[in-house]
Amino acid sequence: MLLALFFMVLALCQPHLKTKEVTVERRGIDVMIAVDVSKSMLAKDIAPTRLDKVKLELSALIDRLKQDRIGIVAFAGDAFIQCPLTLDKSAVKLFLSAINPNLIPTPGTALGPAIQAALQAFNSKEKDFKAIILLTDGEDHESNPLGAARKAKEQGARIFTIGFGTTDGSTVPGESASEGFKKDRQGRVVLSKLDEALLKQIARETGAVYHRSSRGEVEVDWIVEEIRKMSQKGLKSEKMIEYEESFQYFLIPAFILLLAEMFLSERKRIS
Repeated sequence: MLLALFFMVLALCQPHLKTKEVTVERRGIDVMIAVDVSKSMLAKDIAPTRLDKVKLELSALIDRLKQDRIGIVAFAGDAFIQCPLTLDKSAVKLFLSAINPNLIPTPGTALGPAIQAALQAFNSKEKDFKAIILLTDGEDHESNPLGAARKAKEQGARIFTIGFGTTDGSTVPGESASEGFKKDRQGRVVLSKLDEALLKQIARETGAVYHRSSRGEVEVDWIVEEIRKMSQKGLKSEKMIEYEESFQYFLIPAFILLLAEMFLSERKRIS
């Protein structure tokens, strides 16, 4: 009886037996995320701030792009690659959490250099499998972003643009708490407005789409769907071990032992 119970306990542990080792290819695309960290992203027309909403959107997006390599470009008046392309989503999120306006002291919103920095992260020999996600309020009139967008198109990259802010505009915090709001040279309070027209042009130039971030819930389904429409490539081959449940091998002897115990008990009772 004890031996039967022993086999039943083993079966309840749901043991698995190794059957074979298989190679699985991960397929996806390369996605460079360009994040605007200029002072205007501290405006509060989208709560809690434009930049905080960017981080919420991206955190949800990174979780959804499980098969893709992701990297980050931070930009303001200048741009640099903060996180190279990687399949390690934990690393990407770590870099994302460190993003703040103090990363780049140069003021401004240089969309052109941001796009160029993202292009440098890609394999220049490939003419496909590339996406740039540009998250910004779009206030740029000096860095020739449309020229950079045309270059991206030539290299096979699509630029999906996401606008943060409102067209009515919002005040921007000053350099210090005592300064209040940012002012121009004439002492007038500066209003930072979302430039949707420019962001739509950039996306259209590369055959991508523009989306305006709402004040409400995080919305990433649309960008995931667009990226899934793109051609994918093999990014990494991984060896995986397939296992087969083997609890039944322990249930059978337990069942036989229980039957034998019942049979012997019945014989003893009769005799």
